Amino acid sequence: MSDYDDSADGTPAPPRRRRLYGDSENSTPRYSSPDEAGESRSYRSSKLSNRHGSADRRQSCDSDNSEEERDKPYHGHSRSRSSSRADTPRSSHPPTPPAYKPLKLNYKQKYVLKGHRKGVAQVRFSPDGRWIASCSADGTIKIWDATNGKHMRTLEGHLAGVSTISWSPDSNTIASGSDDKAIRLWHRATGKPYPVPLLGHHNYVYSLAFSPKGNMLVSGSYDEAVFLWDLRARGQMRSLPAHSDPVGGVDFIRDGTLVCSCSTDGLVRVWDTATGQCLRTLVHEDNAPVTQVRFSPNGRYILAFTLDSCIRLWDYVSGHCKKTYQGHVNTKYSLGGAFGVGGTEGFIVSGSEDGDILFWDVQNKNVAQRVSGHEGVVCWVDTCPGPTGTIASGGLDGTVRIWVDVGDEETTANSQQQDERMGDEYPQEDVDNSMDGVEVENGANCFAEDTPRDNMSVDSTPERDATGQIPDKSMEH
Repeated sequence: MSDYDDSADGTPAPPRRRRLYGDSENSTPRYSSPDEAGESRSYRSSKLSNRHGSADRRQSCDSDNSEEERDKPYHGHSRSRSSSRADTPRSSHPPTPPAYKPLKLNYKQKYVLKGHRKGVAQVRFSPDGRWIASCSADGTIKIWDATNGKHMRTLEGHLAGVSTISWSPDSNTIASGSDDKAIRLWHRATGKPYPVPLLGHHNYVYSLAFSPKGNMLVSGSYDEAVFLWDLRARGQMRSLPAHSDPVGGVDFIRDGTLVCSCSTDGLVRVWDTATGQCLRTLVHEDNAPVTQVRFSPNGRYILAFTLDSCIRLWDYVSGHCKKTYQGHVNTKYSLGGAFGVGGTEGFIVSGSEDGDILFWDVQNKNVAQRVSGHEGVVCWVDTCPGPTGTIASGGLDGTVRIWVDVGDEETTANSQQQDERMGDEYPQEDVDNSMDGVEVENGANCFAEDTPRDNMSVDSTPERDATGQIPDKSMEH
């Protein structure tokens, strides 16, 4: 990431002309169905479909040759076709697939990390799994050692609460978005910011995501826009006329060719990063506000978090909602979750406004486990890359908590010994000793008072009035 350290003069981008949805050929009318969206631009569906390849093709074989193969002589004795069929029983039914085993999880709280003075908006594991970054309404970003929970350093420089963070693919750079309308890049090893912030949004920066190659950054803001940034040139590459309400979440697909965005206008949109074209618009019949989106690890689906206490899995190629996960409470705050793997089966994990963390079996939509620990809203949950299965959560109680799947209770001791060995594999970096007040506890019940900012805390989506509109208010701090 050092190749763009010394570039850019930091001049804010000129004001962009807002585009009306009715006049934009790149957008889809707000209340159009996914099928109508596909019909209006036929090339959009075909382009998305081509990304995943054509359907599986079955190899055709000559029936006569197949019969000859069955009639070949064995041990020098020839068999007739009739005798071959008589001697070899043939089942009239296809083989029964192995029975699906329901997901079994046994997550326990391992560490409670204290230090933030206000609510924690997001927690993110680094791509290499070694670090956890957390951001807070107190305006800081903290870095923790994922193996033992030690506080490494605090990143300070934003003038207001920090709502979103994202790791670069090499785990050496952190991007942060703040209510001060700025995006900053930070060196993880030193905790120092890059000289010039990325400026251009006219309102709170609420969501960020690095591209898989680390050369681009996508941002979503309360100014209803999605920006693509060229990090080597340190400038804005493209502005997408994304939504008619604040943008709650953005994400890159695993190969970097697509970006998805969501908004409290109820829409999820898929964009071509090369052209800026809107390839698909997804909207559920209930039109619930969408607060976060994530591509699935295989890139075939989009997970959307909505303010009707539902999490929906969309097949964005066909435009259909495949599964809906329920059981948690989410009607006010912008909650975030992630995909994970337990054993050989996949799960989805999310926080809840009642203080719980829920795990769903991806296949059958059942709640596989519910755990408690936070006091108040659990704003964000992230899963560690790799086979460890560790997850981290952050909430309005100001704490970051690390959870591990201990399996059977008798394996807990072995799991702890393994974690200690993992900690010895990495060279220890200097710890920021100025944060002596940070505590690491096991099973502690911690609570730190957090005062939301008016009706719009750094962790929440805006409250709406009786007409469903977001009150217009000054954004100056």
